[in-house]
This record gives sequence, structure tokens and C-alpha cells, in this order.
Amino acid sequence: MAQGGAHHHGERTTTRPPTPVPHPRPGAGATSFDLAAWACAPRPDADPGVYRLGYRRLDPERAEAAKVATWPLLLRAGLNAVVAWLAFVYGTQLVLHLIVMTVWVEHPTETLVTVVGLSVNVLVAAAVIKVFGRMGRWPEVWRRYVAPLLSRTVTQEQPAEEDAPGAAEAGRGQDPWDGLRQGGAAEAAARLDGEAVGDVDYVRIRRAWESAQADPVFVPAFTEQVATRGAAAFAHPSEARELPGRAERHDLLLGQVRLGTAQDVPKNPLGHRAAGFALDPAVLGTSLLAVGPAGTGKTARLARPVAEALCLQALSGTACAVVVGAADADLGPDSWYDVVIAPGDPSSLYGLDLYGAARDPDEAAARLAEALLPDELTARAEHARTALQQVVGPFHAAYGRYPGVRELRALLAGEPDVLAALVKALGVAGRLAVHERDLEYRERQRDRADDPGALLADRLALLERPAFEEAFATDGTGRPPFAMRVLDHPLRVRVKLPERSHPEAARMLSRLVVGQFVQAAGAREDRSLFAGLVVDDASAALDATAVRGLQRMRGANAGAVLLLRTLVDLPEALRAPLFGAVGCRIAFPGIAPWDGKLFSEAWGTHLVQESAVTHTPDTSGGVIRRAGRIGRKALSGTTAQTESVTTRDVERLRWSPSDLAHALPAGHAVVSLTAVSGEQVPPLLVDLRG
Repeated sequence: MAQGGAHHHGERTTTRPPTPVPHPRPGAGATSFDLAAWACAPRPDADPGVYRLGYRRLDPERAEAAKVATWPLLLRAGLNAVVAWLAFVYGTQLVLHLIVMTVWVEHPTETLVTVVGLSVNVLVAAAVIKVFGRMGRWPEVWRRYVAPLLSRTVTQEQPAEEDAPGAAEAGRGQDPWDGLRQGGAAEAAARLDGEAVGDVDYVRIRRAWESAQADPVFVPAFTEQVATRGAAAFAHPSEARELPGRAERHDLLLGQVRLGTAQDVPKNPLGHRAAGFALDPAVLGTSLLAVGPAGTGKTARLARPVAEALCLQALSGTACAVVVGAADADLGPDSWYDVVIAPGDPSSLYGLDLYGAARDPDEAAARLAEALLPDELTARAEHARTALQQVVGPFHAAYGRYPGVRELRALLAGEPDVLAALVKALGVAGRLAVHERDLEYRERQRDRADDPGALLADRLALLERPAFEEAFATDGTGRPPFAMRVLDHPLRVRVKLPERSHPEAARMLSRLVVGQFVQAAGAREDRSLFAGLVVDDASAALDATAVRGLQRMRGANAGAVLLLRTLVDLPEALRAPLFGAVGCRIAFPGIAPWDGKLFSEAWGTHLVQESAVTHTPDTSGGVIRRAGRIGRKALSGTTAQTESVTTRDVERLRWSPSDLAHALPAGHAVVSLTAVSGEQVPPLLVDLRG
């Protein structure tokens, strides 16, 4: 993994030596994937956001020394070497002279002279090397220049055949299936040894093995499954074992996807400089907000890689994914997903359950009412929820299902035939007494000018279009509806919004899907799978209920990735609560200064050392010095001055709104992270181009 620095604002940067990749990229072909090297590769502990596969922690002293340029370093090392040689020569003579003058015997033996001479030379050499080697930074010269030169020389002199036995021995010491052999599943391990196993297969089978170990009764069943199906054992319900067109670098053992490289600049913490930048469920569980104009790479460099990672994790049995975006958004091909919902597309195989996030009729009606209302009418949300509950509850009690779009619109508009049929059905079901009051109140509200039912009926008309026929059916006659409450299964769901043909309907559906996800993720009983939501354009998908739900998802092993072009697209009352609800924030180049202000305030200040240089006229000295200064001024036209430097600690913004708006290079972003455990990473400058 090659990791390098970059130039930023004129600061000199350093480059970390490249870390060799122990294997080809997973997904490049099962035959070329070195499973043993990948599974047994070191993954040292690191701060959140660091791609741990192949990561090497920087030594602070070496990092400081690496800032020195080549020629000053070599010149200082050479000067110290010359002075050290002189100090050694004259130092040994001085020490020997002192010994002879003080403790020397009159007739020393030859052995004594030799021992004393060697001892003095060794002691003086050690002292000289310690003192002048530290001042001349000889260890850094050795590490940068001498050691690589010797390594290349040795490599050229040794034939390639001599390295093969050592490499083979190292390979024999790495057994990815050692846990199976030691745990009583040797037959399964033997079967897997003879198959081409990818990283998705390995993580999936390892997860099944961990579950089997919880109770020894399940070990024979595990062994039988693996012995029968090999690497395809415990496969995803779709039987898919890889994503076609997979492009990013993933480490599925840790659930990480590598998005870029943290730059080697002073603003970045030392542990992140020149290291790979990655996201995983540990940080996505606090949810992520990304803001940047169109064309800055939010979709290509953030949304698509995260969607790819969640889909791979779903195939390995560790996550479920819901990806929402426009029909033409590049969020991966349809083959990545198990369920593709495309309202407005006649070829779509699945519909959307408008009530799918809740089992209780009142809860389902409340969520649907909030999704139907536009931002400017949220003040009437309470009345709209009540109106919808007054018809959805009785309909569910009478027919045992929720009303479709046409039925719901007719009930809200107060069509007499539909209401009469509902009253009759309630009487047959014996529930008329329970819901009669709701229907009477709805009837009284129908003729009022501020009737929320009329408003909701008008909004539902946007979904009652020929293009959406069978997309929201509830009576079993349309397409199979997808219900969001199935988030405890490793499903991959893609929702394609008709933003071009029906923009207002797309806004309502995005609010509905996000609201249902937040609702369903928090209500799951089985939270072993990470539930991930990716919204390519969240400007219309967020309301106060969804923002409050983001905070509750932290403890539910779920998280959302929300992309915005600008915070101005959100109601002003939602901007600050949204910033407080998410734990991870990303600012892309070109954001507006008013957007940058919120980021800057959220990231706060830190202490920096500032040096102030003051120049004052020199008035020191006697008559001779004053006369010299007068002559100098007459000849050169400049006044002699004294210089004083004052250093102090001051608080400065980590990133100012101006820097975020105007100083970010293309292809970069500033990222702050918070893990579910509470660990925080200050803003990082990250290169997302590779």
C-alpha cells in the first residue's frame, strides 16, 4: 500500500516508505487472492479512521527528523563526523596523557599498555559517537540512505532461489483455518484448503464458525455444511459471493473501506499523517454528514464506496444496506442489490410499503403524514397526523390491511361511498363502536377551510399517477411491497427516486424511506447486523423526527451517510440539530462560507504557538558604536535595528470558514470522526483521489 504526502499551502511534506501489499486486491479473481497472507496480515490498533491493514505507526522522533531536507541533513552529518574524528584523536591523547601523569606505573607490561590503549579508544569513541551522532542525526542518515543502499546491494547479490525457502516457511506458518482444526472441524478445514476462498467467503464462514462455537452441538452441523458446499457454505440468500465491478480496497475482517490518504500536514494528528483513511461500522454507527457542491466527488468518492462496502458486508453476513438516490445516480449496478425499488419504472419488480416501518396503525399513519407534508407546512404536522390516524386506524380494523393510495385519498377527501363502505365493514367486523368517534370527527372536519384531510389528499394525488401504478399496492394485486422492518436480515436494497419525472413525489418518498429506516432500525430486536443507510441527496429526506432518530441509532448498531449540496437546502431550524445528531462530518471543496461556519463552530478551537517579531531602533553602546551606526545610515540609508521574538500559546480555529470555502484542493476533504465508543478524531485533511 503506497502512502504518500502532498504539498498544501506551501508546507514541505514527507513521504512514508511504501508498505508492500501482501496480496492482490480481493475480488480481482479467486485464483490470485492469497487468503493466508490477507487473513494473517498484521492489523495493529489505531485511531478511528485509519486503514489498519498494513498500517505502521510513526515514531514521533523519526517523523520530526524526516522534516529535515536531504542536503542540510547530510551536511550536518558530515560536519559532525569531521569534528567527531578530531575529538576522538585529541581526546584519546588527552586521556592517555592524564593517565600517565596520575596513575601510570613505572614499568608497565606490553599487555597492560595494549589493554589500557584499547579501553581508552573504546570509551572515547563511544562518548564521541553518542554526542556527535545525536547532533549530526546519524541514525536518520543510516535509516534514510545507508540501510536501503545495503538492502539493495544484498538483494542483487543473492539469487532469487535463496529467498524461496524462507518465503515458503513463512507461508507455512500462516493457516487461516487453524481455528477450525483446533476446534474439532478438521474435515471442514481440509475441504476449504482445496478451494479458492475469497475474502467474502472467509468472513462469512468465520462468522458461522463463531456462532457454532457458542454451543458445541452446532459444530457437527457446521462441519457437514462446509464439507458439502465448501467455500459456498452459509452463502447469502442470493447465493452471490462477490460483487461484480468491485473497485475499492476493503478489509472485511474489520469492515473497513479505504477511501483515500490522510495528508502529511501539521494540521493532521501525527498518527494519521500519510496513513490510509477508511470508514467502518464503528464510525458509521454515529452517522455521517457530508456537504459539498455538485461535482466535488461526494457520490463517486464517498457514497458509492460506502454502498459497495455495505453490500460486501451483507454478502459476508455482517450488515444490511439501504441505498437511496436518484435513478441515474452512480450508486452501483442493480446486480449489487437484492431488492431494487424504482417507482415510476414499469420494469421494477418491487414496490414500496408506505406503512412498512410500523406495525401499529397510528404510528404508521403518523410517519406517512410527516412524509407527505412539504417543509413549509410542517407547522400543520400535528393536525395532519391526527387526520390520517382517523382514517387509517378504522380502515385497518375493518379490512385487516392498510389502505392503498387511491383508497386513502378518497377517505381523506370524504367521498360518501367510500365512507359508507368503511362503516359497513366496521359493523361486520364488530369494531364500529371503537372507531365511530374518529369517523364522526373526520366528517365534521371535511367542510372546514383548514381541513388537513384536503391538504393530505392533494399531496397523495402526486403518488396517484399512472407511472406509479402497482408501486404502492396494499391489497396484493400490485408488485411485492418491500417493508423496512426486515432490517434484521442481510438484505441489499436500492431505492431509485424519480427525481426527473416526478420531483415532488421523489421528495416525499425520500422522506418516507429515511423515516421508516430510522424507525425500523431502532425497533429491531436482533441488532447483530449493522444496518447502514446511504442517501445520495438528503436535502428533502430529513425532518425533525428523522434527526432525532439519528441519535437513537448509535445504540442500535445502525448508522446513516447523508449527502447534501448545501445546508441552505434544509430548514434553518434543522441545521444545528443535525450537526449535533451526527458524529462524523465531511466538508468538500467549494462549500459556501455560511456552511463552513457551522463546520468551523462544530470543530472548535485548539492551542497553537504564535511568534511575534518586533524590530526597534538600536540605541545601545557608547560613542564609537553610535558613530558607526550614523555612518552606516549615511552610506546605506538603513537604520540599525534590534529584533525581539515573543512566543505565546493562542486559541485558533482548527479550520476557518474561509479555509473551508477557498483553500481546500480539488479531490480533498476535511473529515472529523467520532466512534460509537466515544473516541474522537479532530478534523483531517484527506486526499480522496486514491
